[in-house]
Amino acid sequence: MILSLALLLAAATPAPVAAPPAAAVSAWPTTEGDVTIRGFTFAPGETLDVRMHYTTLGTPRRDAQGRIDNAVMVLHGTGGTGRQFLQPQFADRLYGAGAPLDLAKTYVILPDSIGHGKSSKPSDGLRAKFPRYNYADMVALQHRLLTEGLKVDRLRLLMGTSMGCMHAFVWGETYPGFARAMMPTACLTVEIAGRNRMWRKLSIDAIRADPAYAGGEYKTQPVAGLRTAVALSMMAGSVPLRLQAELPTRAAVDAAVEKRVPTDLAGRDANDLIWQLDASRDYNPSPDLAKITVPVVWINSADDFINPPNLGIAEREVRKMPRATFRLIPESVDGRGHSTHTWAAFWIDDLKALMKATD
Repeated sequence: MILSLALLLAAATPAPVAAPPAAAVSAWPTTEGDVTIRGFTFAPGETLDVRMHYTTLGTPRRDAQGRIDNAVMVLHGTGGTGRQFLQPQFADRLYGAGAPLDLAKTYVILPDSIGHGKSSKPSDGLRAKFPRYNYADMVALQHRLLTEGLKVDRLRLLMGTSMGCMHAFVWGETYPGFARAMMPTACLTVEIAGRNRMWRKLSIDAIRADPAYAGGEYKTQPVAGLRTAVALSMMAGSVPLRLQAELPTRAAVDAAVEKRVPTDLAGRDANDLIWQLDASRDYNPSPDLAKITVPVVWINSADDFINPPNLGIAEREVRKMPRATFRLIPESVDGRGHSTHTWAAFWIDDLKALMKATD
C-alpha cells in the first residue's frame, strides 16, 4: 500500500541535526565503465562521439518482464564527479544494510556528466572547439547512458545535488515518469539570474580576461584567471555561521585561504571550468514543472549562498508540481551551506519517508 507522502514527510521531518565529522572512506565495492554515444548532436548543432563514464554499486534486479526495477541514479554538481558520492558523509549513511539505498537491494548509478570527470570534456583535446553543451544536452546524454548503455528504462529514484538537482527537474519534464520518485537537493527551478548568475559570469570573464588564456588555446593554465574563479567559488560555497566558529580570527582565515586556494587550483582546467559554469545559461524548468507528476521531495538549506531562501522561490515553485514537497533545512553552526546536499545526516529521514511512500 502506498502511504501518503505528505503524512510520511511530516512525521519524518527531523529536528536540526549536527553532521558528524567525516570518517575514513569505506571500501564500497564499485564497478566503473564507459559508454560511447555515437554522433550526438548538441543544442548548438555540433556533432560528436561522446564518452560517458559511470560508476555503479550493487546489482541490477530484473522483474518478471526482464526490466531492471531497482536502479537509483545520483547526479553530481558543477565540477564534481559521480565518485563524490562514495564519501563517508553520503555513502556510509545510505548504502549499508537497512539504509535507504541498501546495496543488497539497490543498483546505484553514478554518472560523470559530460564535461566532468572521466567523461568527454574540452581538456581531452578539442579545447575551445568542444561543443558548447547545455543542461538539456547533459540530461539527454545521461538518458542515453541509461537506456543504451546500462539497459535501464525506469528509475526507482532519481537524486541530484546542485547542478544535479537542476538536472533532475529537467529530467522530470523531458522524460515524465521515467523516475518513480525524485529527490533534488540544493537548487532552484528558475532561470540562473541575480547573484547566482553573477558569480558564474565573473568567474568565466576572469579566466577569459587572463592573457594566458589565449582564446582557449593556452599552453599552460591561465592561473591568474583561475585563481579568481576559485576564490569566487569558495565564497559561493561558504557557510557563515560555521566559518565564524571555525575561523574566529584574521590569522585563522588567512591561513585557511592560503592553504585551500592552491589545493583547489590543482588539477583545474580553464576550458573545462568555463564550459561547466556556462552550461546553465538557458536553464529554466519553471514553465513546465506541472509535467512532473511523480512524488518529489525537494530540499534546500537556509545557509546556501547560491540558493538563498529569502527569495521565496522554492515555496512558490513547489506548488506547480502536484505531488511535490519542499523542506528548508534550518541554518545552524553545524550546517554545510550549499554542500549540505552531500551530508546525508541532514536529510536521511526525508529520503527514508520518500522510499517508503513510493515502495
